[in-house]
Amino acid sequence: MKRTLLFPEYIFESSWEVCNKVGGIYTVLSSRALTLQKELGDNLIFIGPDFGEETPYFTEDKRLYIDWVNQEKELALRVGRWNVPGNPIAILVDFKPFFAQKNDIYTWLWEHYQVDSLHAYGDYDEASMFSYAAGRVVESFYRYYINGNRRVVYHGNEWMNGLGLLYVKSKVPEIATIFTTHATSIGRSIAGNNKPLYQYLDAYNGNQMADELNMQSKHSIELRTAHNVDCFTTVSDITALECKELLDKPVDVVLPNGFENDFVPKGAAFTRKRKLARAKLLNIANALMGTRLDDDTVIVSTSGRYEFRNKGIDVFIDSLNRLRHNDRLNRNVLAFIEVPGWVGMGRQDLQERLALMEQGKTFDTPLDNPRVTHWLHNANDDKVLGMMNYLDMHNCLDDKVKVIFIPCYLTGDDGIVDMPYYDVVLGNDLCVYPSYYEPWGYTPLEAIAFHVPCITTDLAGFGLWANQVKGADSELRDGVKVVHRTDYNYNNVADELCETIREFAAMSPDEVKTCRDAAVRLSKKALWSKFIAYYKEAYDIALSKSAKR
Repeated sequence: MKRTLLFPEYIFESSWEVCNKVGGIYTVLSSRALTLQKELGDNLIFIGPDFGEETPYFTEDKRLYIDWVNQEKELALRVGRWNVPGNPIAILVDFKPFFAQKNDIYTWLWEHYQVDSLHAYGDYDEASMFSYAAGRVVESFYRYYINGNRRVVYHGNEWMNGLGLLYVKSKVPEIATIFTTHATSIGRSIAGNNKPLYQYLDAYNGNQMADELNMQSKHSIELRTAHNVDCFTTVSDITALECKELLDKPVDVVLPNGFENDFVPKGAAFTRKRKLARAKLLNIANALMGTRLDDDTVIVSTSGRYEFRNKGIDVFIDSLNRLRHNDRLNRNVLAFIEVPGWVGMGRQDLQERLALMEQGKTFDTPLDNPRVTHWLHNANDDKVLGMMNYLDMHNCLDDKVKVIFIPCYLTGDDGIVDMPYYDVVLGNDLCVYPSYYEPWGYTPLEAIAFHVPCITTDLAGFGLWANQVKGADSELRDGVKVVHRTDYNYNNVADELCETIREFAAMSPDEVKTCRDAAVRLSKKALWSKFIAYYKEAYDIALSKSAKR
């Protein structure tokens, strides 16, 4: 008879990205909250950093846990709700006061867990003080409200929450601890430094590479956390290999990142929003370049963090340049690169043209530098513009492929697009995410949820998952084209991207519909309602170990 899995009565989960929208972990936690809330209610509590300013992602509620907050003299807390589906409870903690105790905290960390903080630089101190503060929050709340024979889990995300996990493990051993690394600090650094990660993965020594790449402290906290928590997890099979080789610790469970599609518009609302998004993107292009691109244009995009090689931005630009010279391309292709750079202001000349176009005026001459929507502080050093210059890509009027750089977060108030990302992405015909280093890959999952087929690689966790679902190499007609990528086949990848986009541009409306319908079907296999089972396995492992203590 199968044993019933242990499930927590309380879950505390901390991340630098709780109520702080700076990366993909925000999406992981915020979209998963509703699924967990259905079982835990307000016993699901998120902990994030308090930067002492108002944020659209958090609403304070001074009625929540007022007795605890009032008696807690050592922690500066704000308690409220995270403004995401389900409105889960969030506790924001001010970590800055702990900088005064930093040396004592690091000494304790060395004495108990042999974590090397001597080589700390950059964001290590800030992340560690937040992590310590978050651990103190869990300890304090537990002592005040929970003490006793209750099943409690503390789940920390990334190396940035390692210190707090080790603190809780030491100070409140009754609490089960789970650590999720979304990308190993050493693996990301090896890839980001243009070193071949995959062919030599089994030969790399994590400690040796940490010394070489000046990553000793981040690697040390990640390594010691992985070895000391009750349950060590990551987000994909490909990152699990990294963990085994670079952290010398196999993961206990792989926790793939799911998605909630509640906010994907349906029916007429979807059609209306898609039409608005396409009109906005085409208007921006026509105003910027003096063109007359119409709705028959194939709109393609990539987006995500500005990691030029890791995210495959380089090979995406290269493939578009090859497509520009492809005689078999029979339609106009308009490509957008939506990654946040060192952005200045939205271009005033572009704003003025867009305003005039709303009154019916048209333009047949381009603006200066018709490749970028916002001025950059470092335009001369920017990698996207630099590669486009190198390849002589200037969006000339007779180019069938035109590429526009939108170097900002699409939050709805950037001055040019003025639409949030989810309202923009559904205007695409095809999205391209040809990552070299991508532990999971939320952007392709988001794309297919919004009915947009996409291209990714089998070096992305999501791409591997798509292949596993099909049981073979996934193609566009399956909703996702998964391109084979290695350390050394850059040119093959660029050629395959070029050809896949060209083939898509030549598809009939019925063939495109087949791709779009398949994308939606695949996205439903990645809903949190499907993937939460992996989390339940992790909770059971962690609670079983803590029960023995």
